[in-house]
Amino acid sequence: MRLRLVMLGRTRRSELRALLDDYLGRLQRYCAVTVHELRSPRALDRLELERGAVRVLLDADGRAFSSVQLAQWLAAQRDRGVRELVFLCGAAEGVPPDWQQAADLRLSLSPLTLPHELARVVLAEQLYRAWTWLNGHPYPK
Repeated sequence: MRLRLVMLGRTRRSELRALLDDYLGRLQRYCAVTVHELRSPRALDRLELERGAVRVLLDADGRAFSSVQLAQWLAAQRDRGVRELVFLCGAAEGVPPDWQQAADLRLSLSPLTLPHELARVVLAEQLYRAWTWLNGHPYPK
């Protein structure tokens, strides 16, 4: 399974960039990961998604999972034969309405409002945590 993280805007804060890169590097041990940092929401239209890709929109009003539930959801997608999961993390302006409507899942990372750059780090960490759990590796606490 391939994970694609699509982020509107760049991660500019160096400390958050370092954390994001660290978790993405760890995650690549378990699955293929590509990251797209797009300057404009219009660039979303140019992304070519694999047929059958599952779109996950990060949304404060979305469905909340525990870490184990997220891992179980990822396993269910993998077991269904989904080849690509696309996670979309918007910027302060949000995401275009057509991407909101096309989302297969709206995922809330927290009931708290998170800055979009921090939400990216939280997403990468939770994906890494899920894949370690799915592969039977202990995650350091």
